[in-house]
Amino acid sequence: MKELLKIFLPTHADNRILGSRIPFYAFVLIAIIGTVRSCIHMFAPDSGLSSIAGLNLNISGAEDVIFFCSQWGAEQLIYVIIQWIVIIRYRSLIPVMWFIQLLETFLRMFIAHIKPIIFMHTPPGAIENKIYLPLSLGMVIYALVSAVRDNRRLN
Repeated sequence: MKELLKIFLPTHADNRILGSRIPFYAFVLIAIIGTVRSCIHMFAPDSGLSSIAGLNLNISGAEDVIFFCSQWGAEQLIYVIIQWIVIIRYRSLIPVMWFIQLLETFLRMFIAHIKPIIFMHTPPGAIENKIYLPLSLGMVIYALVSAVRDNRRLN
């Protein structure tokens, strides 16, 4: 257990990848998708709410909804910048970043469950969540198990 915790939360974050590189490359793909998604939310005229997600914006106050979604895009961009920092400089933190991705996806799905809204079609984010949740869980486990295996092999 102590060995897992040491890999999950290393004393010193560095650019070493312990274990398999698969969680790293999958995380790069997630960061690319997140970068595109955050830019769409920030810069698309409707924040992607109607044009991509299929939300009916023919309502009073639609501008306010677009405003808040654009701000959410800015928050997503901050998260993605942290992802890129880890990818470029602190790769030893990939397992904990996968856990954060797991938590973020779970919380978005939980909010959608307790505060559902009606879309004209299934938005890409809803499909993405169904992929990201098991992917994130699998990558956390795989990153930790492969790092422990490699660590034991080196010692």
